[in-house]
Amino acid sequence: MNVVQPIRDPEVIEGIKEYLRLRSLRNYLFFCMGIYSGLRVSDLLNLRVGMVRGTHITILEQKTKKKKKFIIHPSIRNDLNRFIAGKDDNEFLFPSRQIKRKSRLRNQPFDRSTAYKMLNNAAKEFGLSEIGTHTMRKTWGYHLYKQNPHNLALLMEMFNHTEQVTTLRYIGVNQDMMDAAIMQLA
Repeated sequence: MNVVQPIRDPEVIEGIKEYLRLRSLRNYLFFCMGIYSGLRVSDLLNLRVGMVRGTHITILEQKTKKKKKFIIHPSIRNDLNRFIAGKDDNEFLFPSRQIKRKSRLRNQPFDRSTAYKMLNNAAKEFGLSEIGTHTMRKTWGYHLYKQNPHNLALLMEMFNHTEQVTTLRYIGVNQDMMDAAIMQLA
């Protein structure tokens, strides 16, 4: 399995958001929900419209079977309201536009391979490599850490990690950042 990286540059994140927004409100909101919530793709794809009508989302994470509650980032609220207007609460938030091949069902969430393709197409436009569906979760963690590096324990809890080194490696704290920290020592 290839290791994916977070998107470190805030300007690139804004560029990707605009790139996606111009092509598809659904894909834009999917990306934003990913970078603002830290959810795994499997959990993002299972969100239902009714879950995003309030200020917070509460889910049972598929992988860990743990309850998670988080706030919906206010910067996407208006677009999210516009996107869900007129939709039933039980509909998937990120529906596929196609009929599922195996089940022949309509109105199912799009597939993680579709998410991967969407993210990789956007990444290519911005010259990024080592991008995958987990990039959104890592981007969320990376920027939370950069904003408040003194609260690593909270980030560890949010990721459900038991070791600091695991969290730092996971969010892409790399040699350049370690070198920069050492160079700042008096």
